[in-house]
Amino acid sequence: MHAISFIQDLAVIMLVAGVVTILFHRLKQPVVLGYIVAGFIIGPHTPPFGLIHDEDTIKTLAELGVIFLMFCLGLEFSLRKLFKVGATAFIAAFLEIVLMIWIGFEIGRWFGWNTMDSLFLGAILAISSTTIIVKALNDLKMKNERFAQLIFGVLIVEDILGIGIIALLSGIAVSGTVSSGEVFSTVGKLSLFMIVALVIGILLVPRLLAYVAKFESNEMLLITVLGLCFGFCLLVVKLEYSMVLGAFLIGAIMAESRQLLKIERLIEPVRDLFSAIFFVAIGLMIDPQVLIDYAWPIVVITLAVVLGKMLSCGMGAFIAGNDGRTSLRVGMGLSQIGEFSFIIAALGMTLQVTSDFLYPVAVAVSAITTLLTPYLIRAADPLSQKLGNVVPGRLARVLSLYGEWLRNIQPQGEGAMLAAMIRRILLQVGVNLALVIAIFFSGGYFAGRIGNWLSEWVSDASQQKALIWGAALLLSLPFLIAAYRKLKALSMLLAEMGVKPEMAGRHTQRVRRVIAEVIPLLSLLVIFLLLSALSASILPTSELLLVIAVVAAVVVALLWRWFIRVHTRMQIALLETLENSRENSH
Repeated sequence: MHAISFIQDLAVIMLVAGVVTILFHRLKQPVVLGYIVAGFIIGPHTPPFGLIHDEDTIKTLAELGVIFLMFCLGLEFSLRKLFKVGATAFIAAFLEIVLMIWIGFEIGRWFGWNTMDSLFLGAILAISSTTIIVKALNDLKMKNERFAQLIFGVLIVEDILGIGIIALLSGIAVSGTVSSGEVFSTVGKLSLFMIVALVIGILLVPRLLAYVAKFESNEMLLITVLGLCFGFCLLVVKLEYSMVLGAFLIGAIMAESRQLLKIERLIEPVRDLFSAIFFVAIGLMIDPQVLIDYAWPIVVITLAVVLGKMLSCGMGAFIAGNDGRTSLRVGMGLSQIGEFSFIIAALGMTLQVTSDFLYPVAVAVSAITTLLTPYLIRAADPLSQKLGNVVPGRLARVLSLYGEWLRNIQPQGEGAMLAAMIRRILLQVGVNLALVIAIFFSGGYFAGRIGNWLSEWVSDASQQKALIWGAALLLSLPFLIAAYRKLKALSMLLAEMGVKPEMAGRHTQRVRRVIAEVIPLLSLLVIFLLLSALSASILPTSELLLVIAVVAAVVVALLWRWFIRVHTRMQIALLETLENSRENSH
């Protein structure tokens, strides 16, 4: 009987959703809204009676919808896009998220809601809807305009920061407190995990997908992709992170494979099915009585979303050096909330830390702001002209001088090349150090299990720690050597730039050599102190640590060239994957 009731529920969902979305399509409204309205129509709160009998199963399928939504968001994301978005995207996204979280929290406190409801409301208002914005810009045929490209950049940064917000909220909900130390710890661990997952994933996953693609079987490729997606989500959950993070990351990793277009084509119908169920499930939870009772908060929050995002994103775009018209178009284009907000609201309900009214309020605000989106984008130009006429001439001159000053201070020619080179070296050092820290963290995390396994041969606990710490150091050597070489190259570059012959005279070369040697050695000392602090749980006694240091020095002296070759091969493999995906995207 359970199977029959489930099929009946699925039939009702799909039939009603199909009819409503056709109607919405004819009315030129977003299909997402159609799904929510369909859920509302068949929901338990809509008279005369509820048409859905097995809500728990539908909620499980809706969770699959979240996974596929985030997975496809990851497929659209790429590391190259992140590096190309520039200052505008980072400044606008950061300013928007900080301001909207604060506004949402203050609105919640103003209405007398508890701390968790207020905090989750702030997070709900922070992220704009990629799906709705892309659809609106497509319908208005504005997708290729400059302001639209800036909006897409902001959305990429928002998605990454949104993943961080979800991880932070999960930690806060479990602990019930917000401390700055905990926030920094969570952000640090999350960043480390994301870097390591992306580097290792990009080295392994595209090669596996390329091997599977050789069989030229769509079925085999789809099953492999789904297996990797669910498997990685499970791994992330085991590490006590959100499934949403896992789905996004594995999507971002697969975005670097040559099979990206084929994967997107294969996964699209699966995503459409489960995301439709997800949005219908949102509609099922809307209680008309809640919307009536909370009509005033919904109006206030809607105004806060439109005005707050217009101000924060527009100001962010302007601070980054864009003109007033473009900045206003960016702000008005991002003035809505969508799928990320539903995921955050659902997280609050799943963790049982938010009130029942918050979810329907978020849905109502999203529906209103979604309907307003195309009109706001269209209204940006006339509004910017009116503001241009109202702004006093002196202020307009100051603003234009600011934009000109920003363009003038940007490094040009050789300066720009040097800045790019320094950024690249620092990025490479950062990635290598992230991998080293991850190896030592893993050693500490699995120390108990490894210790039990070693106890058959080594009974002394301090010796077990020495073996684990020594093994972690041995595995880290290729990355530490690479970091040292990159730091040496950077210090030589800085020495060349900083020590001029007119300052040091005949000692110029000697001073440069000293700087080139001292900076990397000091950096390595700081790195080892950091590793000792991070791996305190497996840090051996000072005597054993000295033995490990001597053994490591001998191994480095004997295998220096081999370690360099191993790291170079890994780096080439990583760059080849990124290059192949770039060629494929063109």
